[in-house]
Amino acid sequence: MNFAELAKIRREAIRWHLIAAINLSRPYGMYTEPLLSIVQSVYPDATHDEIRKELDYLEERELVKIKKDPFNRWFLDLTRTGIECVEYTIDCQPGIARPSITQI
Repeated sequence: MNFAELAKIRREAIRWHLIAAINLSRPYGMYTEPLLSIVQSVYPDATHDEIRKELDYLEERELVKIKKDPFNRWFLDLTRTGIECVEYTIDCQPGIARPSITQI
């Protein structure tokens, strides 16, 4: 596997971890700071900027809502589509490494 393929796998996995973690904060939402620890449990070298880059991607895909305060803190919540993606009620769009359901 080459570097580009590994980078793609990492990005897509991080996106899944982010929306899954934000889902756990429902109905209250959350700030970005706890997400770094969650992602670093899988990718120890992950950075806060990397998290924000992937959150920006998820917002463009209308899976996450981001509210930015005057102190540059980001508050996050899932959109209806984000919730349905995490709950496996709709197909997941390419670019997110949602695990397959293997048992019913």
